[in-house]
Amino acid sequence: MLLALETCEDLDEALKPWEENLNSKERTIILKEQTDWKRALEIFNWFKRKGCYELNVIHYNVMLRILGQAQNWDLIASLWREMQANRITPTNSTYGTLINAYCKGGLSKEALVWLSDLYKQGMEPDEVTMGVVLQTYKKAGSFQNVEQFFKRWSSDVFDDCESQKCYSLYTYNTLIDTYGKSGQFEKASRTFAQMLREGIVPDIVTFNTMIHMYGNNGLLEEVSALMMIMDEYQCAADTRTYNILISIHLKINDLSIAAGYFSKLKLAGLEPDVVSYRTLLYAYSIRNMVGEAEALIVEMESQGLEIDEYTQSALTRMYTNVGMMDKSWSWFEKFSDKMNPEWFASNIDAFGEQGHVFLAEKAFACCLSRQKLSVLTFNVMIKAYGTQRNYTKACELFDDMIEYGIHPDKCTYSSLIHILLSADLPHKAVCYLRKMQEGGFVSDCIPYSAVMTSFVKLGEIQIAEDIFKEMVSFGFQPDVVAYSILINAFTEVGNVSNALKYVDAMKRAGVVLNPVICNLLIKFYAKNGYLREAQEVYELIKVSENGPDIYASNCMISLYSENTMLNEAEAIFCDLKNSGKANEFSYGTMLCLYKKLGHLWEADLIAQDMQALKLLSSTVSCNSLIALYATNGRMKQAVEIFHYMLTTGIQPDESTFKTFGHALLKYGVSKEAVNRLESMKAEKSRVGLDAWIDALCSIFRLDSVDLKQASRNMNCYIKNLKL
Repeated sequence: MLLALETCEDLDEALKPWEENLNSKERTIILKEQTDWKRALEIFNWFKRKGCYELNVIHYNVMLRILGQAQNWDLIASLWREMQANRITPTNSTYGTLINAYCKGGLSKEALVWLSDLYKQGMEPDEVTMGVVLQTYKKAGSFQNVEQFFKRWSSDVFDDCESQKCYSLYTYNTLIDTYGKSGQFEKASRTFAQMLREGIVPDIVTFNTMIHMYGNNGLLEEVSALMMIMDEYQCAADTRTYNILISIHLKINDLSIAAGYFSKLKLAGLEPDVVSYRTLLYAYSIRNMVGEAEALIVEMESQGLEIDEYTQSALTRMYTNVGMMDKSWSWFEKFSDKMNPEWFASNIDAFGEQGHVFLAEKAFACCLSRQKLSVLTFNVMIKAYGTQRNYTKACELFDDMIEYGIHPDKCTYSSLIHILLSADLPHKAVCYLRKMQEGGFVSDCIPYSAVMTSFVKLGEIQIAEDIFKEMVSFGFQPDVVAYSILINAFTEVGNVSNALKYVDAMKRAGVVLNPVICNLLIKFYAKNGYLREAQEVYELIKVSENGPDIYASNCMISLYSENTMLNEAEAIFCDLKNSGKANEFSYGTMLCLYKKLGHLWEADLIAQDMQALKLLSSTVSCNSLIALYATNGRMKQAVEIFHYMLTTGIQPDESTFKTFGHALLKYGVSKEAVNRLESMKAEKSRVGLDAWIDALCSIFRLDSVDLKQASRNMNCYIKNLKL
């Protein structure tokens, strides 16, 4: 019958000898054996025309499968309506066939509609259908749906040990892979254990999936355990197993073990595939291991294995990194005829990143001659010019893009603007920012903020403010960064009214204050004496997740000190000390506050702590201790701090000598003598400094030798003394 159907196109003639006695099973076999859906449909319709044959659900199922493989959805729908009209009740297998066809045809939503209809008919999908649905969900990344569907189908097998069912190897493999891809390692392990308990023998797919899952997450002990189980089941590793082992050891930067597995792969009598070579070759290339990489290249070429674009560009970078520029260029030329725009871009970038702009330009010219230009090739060439600070060529190339029919994208604009701003050329950058805005590539405040920052850096605050207003005019809501740029800029130049204007605007806009802006506001308020406002912001930081940092706390201590609010300052200082955050500024400010209030005993304790903790690294701190000791008449300790300054290279300033001048006056030195010391210090730094040392040591009965030796070792001080 089948031979007759194959050799004779006319169905009446082909089937005439058997026309009267074709049974149902034979009709099913005839339909199943057809490889052409059109011929199958022709035979199916012939059966219907004859009228003497009863077509049951099995025949329809066969036709649905054939039409599904051909992805002829219209005919499937027509056949389904025909079944309904002829009251042919679909079976579980019918729905399984439809679900499988639509899943494999990429119509996942339609497949799930068939699944829903199956449930409405009071049926349950069989294991094959269940596996198809699981795969569909998995490919779509809907891992939660996979689990929900499986639990519904299996009566929640893992939660009810008494009702555990035994599933096929395919089902277990699908579940393990699904759990692994969704990061549910415990459930994957439980599924694997359940599989072993049920006596289902794992295959290499099972082990590869488990090894890949554990290895990619750094669970190497579990990988070793799996390898032992593989031996127990006498399941030999395949090439994919070794590829996974190579990959996971490269991920943890263990190149020697990865290379060892590559050797074991060959010793096991297996052939490394293109993945094996590419994985190890890429690892050698990014580590600049030229000899090892070239040996693998020879092997690959001898076996006719192709090097892909990612590996090729990585090797270009390798040769470029080690300075083998001739080799790098010849390696590029070897593949240039087959390169697409993205491939060209990778090589141009490889040359450009190492500053070889000449080669990058040659590669770009090659790309141009082959008409393989893209926005990406322009982007990496502009980036290459940026690395060499060739801002003119970067701008010229950008301007030439349109002539080549290539339109810049967001990355092009952002890269060029960044290049210009890094060269302190915000006036040029703002022109491209405006073009970027016109092209619809600005989606937030970030590029505006970057340009504003550059103008502020050059002291052109007014232009930065104009950029801010321009940004607002385009409908962009300023964020905390944009506001902070102007607040900080006006604070630094002492323009309190403008700074306050933007602080108020920020509050009205309901911008959430993050720790960075809170610190900025406290700095602004502290610098300008706004105590109440600073307190409000500081309280806001205190209830934040990380609390106030040392900078904000020091600003508050300083502000409280200026307002002689001892208790408040002490509270913050104690918190800093207890948390180990108090620094030189914290201690120094508290010392000055205690001294200012006449609490000399507390000030002295602070001074002792500063010396014990080695928190004397600035002229200001040393001057504070000198002033404290001079106030108490403890001149020997004051001069010791002066000696410490000279020894450690901390430069004395006008305040240092002013304190000592007042002390000398208190000890009976005439005003004229002190004035002479001042004059000598101003005219001849070495002679003047020695005169001060002699005067201090004479009046306070100290040895001047150590002080003079310390001052002579202080070359930096002698060269840069500005008194």
